[in-house]
Amino acid sequence: MLIIPIYAKASEDIKEQEVVITDANSNTLNDGDTITVIKDLKIKGTSSVVKVGTKVKNIRLCDGDHDIDCKIPGFGDIKLKSEFVKKV
Repeated sequence: MLIIPIYAKASEDIKEQEVVITDANSNTLNDGDTITVIKDLKIKGTSSVVKVGTKVKNIRLCDGDHDIDCKIPGFGDIKLKSEFVKKV
C-alpha cells in the first residue's frame, strides 16, 4: 500500500521572506540612506579608485551580488557590495 501525504496549498506553506541587507557593522540598510565607503574600491575597467570615506547619498537597494545601486559624484552610476560600506 502506498501512502501519499496531503499538503496544504503551496502558497500558504511558503511565505515570502523579505531580504534584509546590512552594512559592514550589521546595521540594516534602507532605500534613501546615506553611506560611506570603508575600503578603497578599484573600478573595473578603469584606473579610478573610490577612496575610503567617500559619502554616498540616496542609495537604492537591489537584488544580486552587488546589493547597492547609487550615484557617486565624479564616477557616475555604480553598484556596490554592502560589505564595503557603513551607514552614516
